[in-house]
This record gives sequence, structure tokens and C-alpha cells, in this order.
Amino acid sequence: GNAVVVKPSEVSENTAKLVADLLPQYLDKELYPVVTGGVPETTELLTQRFDHILYTGNTAVGKIVMAAAAKHLTPVTLELGGKSPCYIDKDCDLAVTCRRITWGKYMNCGQTCIAPDYILCDPSIQSQVVENIKATLQEFYGEDVKSSPDYERIINKRHFKRILGLLEGQKIAHGGETDEASCFIAPTILTDVSPESKVMEEEIFGPVLPIVPVKSVEEAIELINCREKPLALYVFSNNKQLIKRVISETSSGGVTGNDVIMHFFLSTLPFGGVGHSGMGAYHGKHSFETFSHRRSCLIKDLKMESTNKMRYPPGSQKKVDWTKFFLLKRFNKGRIGLVILAVLGVLAAVMTKVSFG
Repeated sequence: GNAVVVKPSEVSENTAKLVADLLPQYLDKELYPVVTGGVPETTELLTQRFDHILYTGNTAVGKIVMAAAAKHLTPVTLELGGKSPCYIDKDCDLAVTCRRITWGKYMNCGQTCIAPDYILCDPSIQSQVVENIKATLQEFYGEDVKSSPDYERIINKRHFKRILGLLEGQKIAHGGETDEASCFIAPTILTDVSPESKVMEEEIFGPVLPIVPVKSVEEAIELINCREKPLALYVFSNNKQLIKRVISETSSGGVTGNDVIMHFFLSTLPFGGVGHSGMGAYHGKHSFETFSHRRSCLIKDLKMESTNKMRYPPGSQKKVDWTKFFLLKRFNKGRIGLVILAVLGVLAAVMTKVSFG
């Protein structure tokens, strides 16, 4: 197996400490050391020569990691972020759709890399979407969301203020309540959001859900494609052909149709980004492929040297003709092909032996 240096995020201090305390209890600390700390420690780590680097975080730091890795030609797997869109077709069960979106958006207070970042839907169903999400929020967290044991808080005050700044000038259809002392931001819905607004410029990574009205699936696809490629894409519709169309005409790290986030939990599917949302993929067998080197190995016998005369100098037209035959006929597919290739090889060896005396 591979030795691994683990560097937890300094933003999640408690989790980093837990990992640093637990990992040495179960794994060899010489082979799996945990490095805690902030930017200086990460910067020093990136000067070291690794066989592979996996980074999870934002795009800006991902570029720094990739630049550092390039100095040693170290391959990287980058799981970054992005604004993961969620298109809702008029032809779907809005109650079920909004319940699934609400779960995916507001879990961990919106602080998941593949949370639905914004909704695209027809203006005629925008109010229904809002009402269904509001009803689901009450179902999940009760009348007083702030006192709900199932609703989390923003990780720190820096991010609290960043998210708060995204609400400026927006039409708040629900939520908007905040408490800086506890880093609380209520589940918030924004309506009639312009694609050019500040809240649509960067990944929200918080409990704020903008709704951008679009009049058609064509407009939705165009809006998605004019932005950087997201880590995830979600489409809700009873029309499977429409879902397939959105998938085929857009690009994203992953896609889930008629649900959110669930593709992440299937170990049979690769998980990763594309473009600004990352590169490479892992999970399940894809992790073994990502963190392994496919090394080509060939061990031959020293016998039957006469069969190799065709590739040795001096050259002749007959050698060229036989080489073309083997290369162009491609009898190397399947068991029958191997048998045919073996027979031809024997014939070629006999003819070559006769030709060279």
C-alpha cells in the first residue's frame, strides 16, 4: 500500500485535532503521519516531493497546490468547488423535488461542496417552489430553526460575514435571520435573482438558496454553460429525455437526476470535478486506479530467436510486407484472434527460416 501524509483543514480545528489523536491509535504513525497547522505548515508540505497529491478545497488554493506539484511533476487530484446548479422542470412532483433539494442544500448549514448552489426554474412555478421549501424546512427543523438540534452553524465569523455580504440587495422570500455571536444564519431563499448579481459570482457554501427564473430548458443550459464547470449538476423532471438532454449538453463533475448529492454515496461511481471544479476522480475502485501507477511489464523467453529475424537488419520488402500484415490485420482481439496470430507467427517463422537459409 501507499504511505500517506494527512493534512486536515485548519478551518475545522476540532476535526483536525480528532484526526490527529485517533489515526495514530489505529495506523502506523510513521507511515500515516498527521500534520496539523495552517498556511505555513501547508506551504512547507508542498515543497516536499510526493508521488501524488489529493487536495479538497477551493479553486484558488487548488491552483497553488497544482503549481507547487508541477515543480516535481507530481500528479494531482483536485476536488474543488463551484456553483452546482439545480434545474427544476415544470413537469415534476414539486413536493418531492423541494424536499430533496431542501435536504441537500441545508444539511451542515449549506457547507458541503456538492450542495445545490442555486435553482433554475420557470417563473410560473417559482412561488410554488418557495412554498414547498418553506413547508419542508418546518418539517425538518420545526418552528424555531435556531433551537433545532439538527441545524448547524457557519464554521467561523469570517465565513459568516462573507455569506452575509451575499444577501445585500437581494429579495429575501424566506429566512434572512442571523446571529453573529453564534454564527447562525437561518435557511434563506432568494427569489428573482439576476445571473449577474453578487450572490451568483462565487460558490455560496452556506444556507442561502437563490432562485434564478428561466423560461426554458434551453435558457437554463445556456446559463449553466456560460459559467465555470460545476462539481455537480442536478435536474428534476418526469421527462427522462429532458434529463438526458441537460446531461449531454452541459459539463460537470457529476450529475444526479431527480435527487441531489446521492451520486457521491455510490462507491461504484467516480467522484471528482472538471475544469475549475477539479480534476481526477476517486471513490471505490477508482481510488485504487487514481493512487496506483499502471506499470507496463513484459517478460519474454530467450528461445525461438529465429522468429525475431523479421525485425532485425538488414531490411527487405518481404519483411515490410509481413510487418504490414501483422499491424493492419489486427488479429489480436479475443481468443480466436490469439490462436490465428499464433498460427501466423509459426508460419512466418518457418518462412523466415527458409528465406534466411
